[in-house]
Amino acid sequence: MPIENIPEIYFQNKKEPQDIFVYDFKMTSDVVKSKVNLSMNMFSFLQVGKKQVHFANTSIAVNNKQSLLLKKGNWLWTELLDTDAIYYCKLVFFSEKKLTDFLSKYTNDVKPYQEEEPYFVIENDDYIAAFISSLSSSTFSKHSFSDALLALKFEEIMLYLLNKYGSSFEYYLHSLISKEVSPFKNVVESNVYSNLKLEEIAFLCNMSLSTFKRHFTSEYNEPPGKWLKDKRLQKAKELLEGGELKASDIYLDMGYNNLSNFSVAFKTKFGFSPTDITN
Repeated sequence: MPIENIPEIYFQNKKEPQDIFVYDFKMTSDVVKSKVNLSMNMFSFLQVGKKQVHFANTSIAVNNKQSLLLKKGNWLWTELLDTDAIYYCKLVFFSEKKLTDFLSKYTNDVKPYQEEEPYFVIENDDYIAAFISSLSSSTFSKHSFSDALLALKFEEIMLYLLNKYGSSFEYYLHSLISKEVSPFKNVVESNVYSNLKLEEIAFLCNMSLSTFKRHFTSEYNEPPGKWLKDKRLQKAKELLEGGELKASDIYLDMGYNNLSNFSVAFKTKFGFSPTDITN
């Protein structure tokens, strides 16, 4: 069973990841089981069908009278047709940055951090049903003010759920904010000062290069090439300032194939050449 990187597989001709992303998911084949690497927190607003999800040592099943908020991470999920020959749900993905901004804006941030279940079950009511009906990926891709409108829709549902569920939902939202470095970041940051190329680091993360770039930008808010280059050049500067090494000793370890390219990149960033430090 292949691993699906979600929401990356839903991006169509999108060069940059979004802090909020809506996708209309439809399925007509029964009992589809998937391994999912969920890189953003996600609302699953189920309209037709049934869904069962497994995360580590817990699981939950919902029908079309319920919705789910799922924590990013590795999930196994099964999507089932109901009496109608279709499975249909609206998916809303949001970044940790967007969540942090929301919590800073609307909560006092005085709640102690608590480990919660990785999911939150939402009982659909008339308001949520109307909200779900207002969601459409086409609306938010073709509207002149798509980003602003989508940001308002995100705040709308979050504020409604805070009012509906009170402190239990607020605790859950705080639990979604990472307290540990993700496995993805562990791989990236353990190879910052190696001479590995981007595609090699992507391979270690079990991702294609394009998926890696999108995931990286979502995590670090900066393209991986620029981020790695800046980190490595800063490290090179520190090594050279130590006085024991020369540019010819370190350029390969900093990911450069030749000394000339390293020297040009170094001077472009800092305004002086490596030899200005060591001479």
